[in-house]
Amino acid sequence: MKVIKRDGRAVDYDRQKIAIAIGKANEEVLLDKRASKEDIKGIMEYIEALGKKRMLVEDIQDIIEQKLMELKKYDLAKKYIVYRYTRALVRKQNTTDESILGIIRNERKELEENENKNTYLASAQRDYIAGEVSRDLTRRLLLPEKITKADEEGILHFHNTDYFIQPIFNSCLINISDMLDNGTVINGKLIESPKSFGVACTVVTQIILAVASNQYGGQSVDMIHLGKYVRKSYNKLKKNLEEKYAGKISDAIIEEMAEDMLKSEVTSGVQTIQYQINTLMTSNGKPPSVTLFLHLDANDEYEKENAMIIEEIFKQRYEGIKNEEGIYITPDFPKLVYVLDECNNLTGGKYDYLTKLAIKCSSKRTYPAYVSAKKMRDNYEENVFSPIGESCFLSPWKDENGNYKFEGRFNQGIVTINLPQIGIVADGDEEKFWQELDERLELCKEALMCRHYALLGTTTNISPIHWQYGAIARLEKGKKIDELLKNGYSTLLLGYIGIYETTKLIKGVSHTAEEGHNFAIKLMKTLKDTTKKWEKETGLGFNIYETQSKSLCHKFAMIDKERFGTIEDITDKGYYTSSYHVCDKERMDTFEKLKFESEFQDLSTGGAISFIDLSDMKNNPESVETVIKFIYNNIQYAELKVTDL
Repeated sequence: MKVIKRDGRAVDYDRQKIAIAIGKANEEVLLDKRASKEDIKGIMEYIEALGKKRMLVEDIQDIIEQKLMELKKYDLAKKYIVYRYTRALVRKQNTTDESILGIIRNERKELEENENKNTYLASAQRDYIAGEVSRDLTRRLLLPEKITKADEEGILHFHNTDYFIQPIFNSCLINISDMLDNGTVINGKLIESPKSFGVACTVVTQIILAVASNQYGGQSVDMIHLGKYVRKSYNKLKKNLEEKYAGKISDAIIEEMAEDMLKSEVTSGVQTIQYQINTLMTSNGKPPSVTLFLHLDANDEYEKENAMIIEEIFKQRYEGIKNEEGIYITPDFPKLVYVLDECNNLTGGKYDYLTKLAIKCSSKRTYPAYVSAKKMRDNYEENVFSPIGESCFLSPWKDENGNYKFEGRFNQGIVTINLPQIGIVADGDEEKFWQELDERLELCKEALMCRHYALLGTTTNISPIHWQYGAIARLEKGKKIDELLKNGYSTLLLGYIGIYETTKLIKGVSHTAEEGHNFAIKLMKTLKDTTKKWEKETGLGFNIYETQSKSLCHKFAMIDKERFGTIEDITDKGYYTSSYHVCDKERMDTFEKLKFESEFQDLSTGGAISFIDLSDMKNNPESVETVIKFIYNNIQYAELKVTDL
C-alpha cells in the first residue's frame, strides 16, 4: 500500500510508524489509560485489512483516532488529537504580511496582468488585500488539509480562494427578463419596469454592476429581452408625434419620423451600455466581466427590434471606444457572443447582413465569438442559451411544470484537475494512469463539495439583488438559498487542462494521431462519466469544463517542472496546452482543427470554446465567411483570433 503524504508524495506504508505515533501519545497518559501492544496491533491490522492500494496520511490518522475511541481510550485519543492538532498549527502559520505589503508597495508584478485591474488603484488594492486574507484563511482553516496540499502540489487547482471566505458564487446568467418586466430593487431603491429602450439600457447596466459587485465571476445578459422596449419606444414616439401633428402631416411621414427618432434612441441606448460597462467600477476594483448574448428567434414577436439592437452593437464595437489620448481602442467588455442560426448562417437568410457585419467586427475587434444554434441544439436537448460568463454552460434543467429554465441559474464553483501530472506519475503505465486518475478525481469531488457546503445555509440577505430581487430568484428576506444549490439547478464544474501533454506521456503521440485520439476521447468520456456518477450520488449538478486559464496552464507546468524536472514537450514549454486544444506547434488546417476539436466540445458540455487564428484572412472577408459557415455546421462555439490587430 502507498501512503500519500501532505506534500503529495507517495511513500510505502510502514506499520511501525503507527506504533511509534501511538507510543508517543501513550507516554502522555497514565498506565491504565494506555493502549496495549495488542490494541495497537489491532489498529494496524484493521487499516491493512481495508485492502486499499493508496491512502492519504490524514485518513490513516482519522482511523487511529476512531479506533482509540472505540477502545474507550478517551484520554489517549485526546492526547493523540492534541498532538496532531499542534503539528497542524505549526504548518498553518500566517503568511500574508509580506504579500499584503507587496500589494501596497506595488511590488507584486504578477498581479498587473490579472483581470483587467489597475493595481495602483486603491479599490483594486483593497480587493487584492481582502483576497490575500481570504487565501490565507482558506488555506489554514477552511479547506481540509489534503485539499490545500493538493492545490499546493499542483494535483488540482481550487479556483478563487481569494473569495472563498464569503458565501458567494462564481458566475451566472442574469434573469434580465424578470427584472425588467417586474422591476427590481437596487441599494434599497425600487426600480420599476422601464417604459422605453433608453431607460431599459440604463437599468440593465445598473443591474449588471450590482450583480457583479456581489459575486466573483462573470455575468451574462440575453439581449433578446430588450426588443420589447424598442417597440415601447417606437409606440411612445409615434403617439407623441400623432398628438402633435395630427391632421398636419401624413401618417407615412409620422412613421418615418418615429423610425428616425427610434434609431437615435437605439444608438444612444447601446452607447449607454457600452460606456457604462467600461467606465463603472465594481466593488472588486474592475469593470463588470459581462457577456452580451446576441441571437434572433423566428418565433419572437420582437425579432425585427432585436436585429436593430444587434446591428447597433456591432457598429459601435467596430468603432471602438476612445482611450484617454482620444484614440479608438478595443474595449475589454462587454464580451459579445453571436448566435448563428438558419436566418443568418450566410446561406441566403434575411439576417445574413448581421453576420457579415459581425465578421467585419471580429476582424478588427476580436469579438463577437460565434455559437452554432444547430450544434447547440444537438448538445442541449434542442435549447439555445447564453454561456454564463464567457465560456461556462449550464446543463438543461426543467421546473415543476416541465419547462426548461436557464436564466436565473448559476455556477457554484470550479476545481481543475492537472491531467499531465498524472501522466508523469504513471510513467507510461496506462493501467496506473487510470488508477491514479480515479483517486485524484475523488479528491476533486471532495474539493467541489467544499464549494457546495460553503454555500449551504446562506440566506438571501447576503446579496438581495441575486436572491430577493430577481437576478437569480425572488426568495423571501432571510430565507436560505439551499433549494437553488440542489437537484441540478446550479452547477459544480470539474475543469481539466493538458489533454495534449497527457496523451503524449501515455501514448507517446499527440491526441491528433489516431492512437492518441482514441485515448484522449476515452479520457474525456471518463471525466464526463465520473461527473454523471457524482450527480447520482449527490443529487447535485456536476459537469466538465475546459479550463482556459493561461495563468493556470503556466502554474501547473511550473510546479511539475520543479517536482519532476524538465520533460521534453511537456514541462519544457513553460505551460500546458489548454484543455483539449490542439498544441500551438502543430500545423493544422483551420477547418480540420475546428472539426477535430468539435468532438471534444460535444463531450465538454459544462463549457468549451475553440480558437482559430485568422490573421492571414483579415483582409479577405470571403474566406472568413467560409469559416463562419463551417462553424455553423460543425462546432458549437468558436472565437476568431486576429493576432496583428
